[in-house]
Amino acid sequence: MRIFVTGSNGLLGQTITSIFTRESDFELITSGVEVESSSELGHTYERLDLTNKDEVKKLIGFYEPDVIVNCAAFTDVDKCESERELCWKINVDAVKHLIIASRVNNARIIHYSTDYIFDGKNGPYGEDSKPNPISFYGRSKLASENALLTSGTEYTIIRTMVLFGIGNNIKPNFALWMINKLKNNEPINIVDDQIGNVTISDDLAFGTLKIIELNKKGIYNIAGSDILSRFDFAMKMCEVFGYDKKLVSKIKTSSLNQPAPRPLDSGLITLKAQSELGFKPMDSLEALRLLKIQLGY
Repeated sequence: MRIFVTGSNGLLGQTITSIFTRESDFELITSGVEVESSSELGHTYERLDLTNKDEVKKLIGFYEPDVIVNCAAFTDVDKCESERELCWKINVDAVKHLIIASRVNNARIIHYSTDYIFDGKNGPYGEDSKPNPISFYGRSKLASENALLTSGTEYTIIRTMVLFGIGNNIKPNFALWMINKLKNNEPINIVDDQIGNVTISDDLAFGTLKIIELNKKGIYNIAGSDILSRFDFAMKMCEVFGYDKKLVSKIKTSSLNQPAPRPLDSGLITLKAQSELGFKPMDSLEALRLLKIQLGY
């Protein structure tokens, strides 16, 4: 089976490439907007601007993949408020370009979405919960879901949240940002009113692999198995890594005055993925222990 991975230089793209290489016999074609690949695994790499419809059609048409795994996204939630046109091009138009390109050889599309499609008033959310995004980022991700729902293309939408892990030259994620501060004994302020799952990229990649192997379609929530506040996650990090808990102060989201509103009482229910895919994602403690090993602590 030939798998075409977009956004392969990001955290999820790198983890997908690594785990698919280790756990499957798939032929991988990786791609990204960068000139060179971050991976050293030797897969074919193509530079690809997903906002260029003709470029997408040409490259997908050339490789004729069985499955397109779309790891590309504009995920800076606050910048999405100020750079709306760019956000829409990457999060929505690019998905439409992939849909058009996929029709050439009926490729399936695996696409990632987020808990930000919900308002965070009564989480955790199941796959059938009614979306009500409160940020432009959330609206763009919901629009990308709707593009697939109405496309007639075979698709799987995977919703996740608070993704963390390691990779080469990746943008800082929540966990790595905390580690960089706490290991230098720098104090940090962490919100205690944002509730949800935290998700190590290995689990998301492994769940994606199961979805492809079992030919599952529709919508699946894949996220860490426990639901907790960001502050409680920071406390667990201090326990696992041996950092001083006194460096972490509780604050409220409202005090940050961020451009984009956040869903507060959020979280994703993962029972469907656990029962249908046959795997249980790690809880936050297990994920942090794995991260510690990956970082060589």
